[in-house]
Amino acid sequence: MSSFEPSHLLNALPKQFFAALVARAAQAAAEGHDVINLGQGNPDMPTPPHIVEALRKAASDPLNHRYPPFRGHGYLKDAAAAFYKREYGVELDPQREIAVLPGGKTGLVEVVQCLLNPGDTALVPDPGYPDYWSGIELARAVMELMPLKEARGFLPDYGAVSPETAAKAKLMFLNYPNNPTGAVADEEFFRKTVAFAAENRICVVHDFAYAAIGYEGRRPVSYLQTPGAKETGIEIYTLSKTYNMAGWRVAFAAGNASVIESLNLLQDHMYVSLFGAVQEAAAAALLGPQDGVRANVARYEARRNTLISGLREIGWQADAPPGSFFAWLPVPAGFTSQSFADLLLDKAHVVVAPGIGFGAYGEGYVRIGLVSDEARLAEAMKRIAGLKLFKT
Repeated sequence: MSSFEPSHLLNALPKQFFAALVARAAQAAAEGHDVINLGQGNPDMPTPPHIVEALRKAASDPLNHRYPPFRGHGYLKDAAAAFYKREYGVELDPQREIAVLPGGKTGLVEVVQCLLNPGDTALVPDPGYPDYWSGIELARAVMELMPLKEARGFLPDYGAVSPETAAKAKLMFLNYPNNPTGAVADEEFFRKTVAFAAENRICVVHDFAYAAIGYEGRRPVSYLQTPGAKETGIEIYTLSKTYNMAGWRVAFAAGNASVIESLNLLQDHMYVSLFGAVQEAAAAALLGPQDGVRANVARYEARRNTLISGLREIGWQADAPPGSFFAWLPVPAGFTSQSFADLLLDKAHVVVAPGIGFGAYGEGYVRIGLVSDEARLAEAMKRIAGLKLFKT
């Protein structure tokens, strides 16, 4: 059979980091090992029953068997606007300031195609979610990295961005609560962000994937709560983590009307929105009881506490993350993030994500996901303790 060469564009895409991680874990499991996979960010709990029931009912409605409106049903946009008003006190015009997305990842890649031309500059956090890089490469744009350092609470230092780079930049990605570090941002940081973006005419894209997950009573802040935020950018909100709907592929972008229009226009050429039953279920999630969300956060916090306690017992010193469902942990002396991750997989059958997969400033760390129950997290710590890598 003939083999056709992929385009230069496909060949230029960065290596899919998480696909490789999944493959390595699957190989170890296929060899008969009991693998504890803490390397991914895939929620392990089911979608709340009332959301599933909304889907079941909606799936039987013949109206949902037809094409939905290209830009999504109005009721879902209304629900998203009501959700932002209830949760964050933010007023949004459902038709002009909300775009329905087939998953948050899709929106993060699409927005770059909407705003950047070949050679344009995007500011990207390092370490950060690797799919930011994918969108930039697809647009043939240029990345300028903003280091996230522990000494600054893993927040970028806008003062360290050169005036020349700031003047060239047209887009900036942010993500708080943060993947991979678990850091959170406060109102003061977002005020500085709005000022920096306004001064340099940069569109901020705030990836709010872990919006619901803050610990010790601390509620994550929406970028759109900041005065001037809608003039300077958008926020992408996914239902994947808040409602355990990762496989449902539903999200929305909210904020600046011109960017929302661009996203809608691009999607007019790529999709016919989402299955109507999924949109009905998403509206039920946003407008319905939020008990499951609170239970989710409490469960992640209990897991976080179990993990941090176990780490300290074996001598692995690390700070408890204030948000997200990740812990960002320093590797022991003598290891790179990749060599340490390899050792844990090979000797303890525990999968962690090496920090280098999130950027150069991720070197020296590994990321652990709180997506296994407390017993499995405790077992992972027991196995790692058996390697005697830390001083107790």
